[in-house]
Amino acid sequence: MGELIPIVAIVMGMMTILIPITGFTARFALKPIAEAVARMKEAQGSGQHVALLEQRVALLEQQQSITETDLEKVLEVQQFQEKLLSSAGEEA
Repeated sequence: MGELIPIVAIVMGMMTILIPITGFTARFALKPIAEAVARMKEAQGSGQHVALLEQRVALLEQQQSITETDLEKVLEVQQFQEKLLSSAGEEA
């Protein structure tokens, strides 16, 4: 039992120094791994973001196409009305 006290004292003394050293070592060793995992998750999120933007652009293109079609119809109606008005003016 007498030999156990010095051994415990030495182990406890070494642990007060080794625990912070182990913490710093783990921090510097694990930081690049944690950053790589964070970048990988961010890249996956940006892939979803790009897909969402592509979908929005496709919808905008579809809406523009519909608007152009409607505009062409309005122009045809306007030309038809102008022809009607000009032919009605010639008859009168």
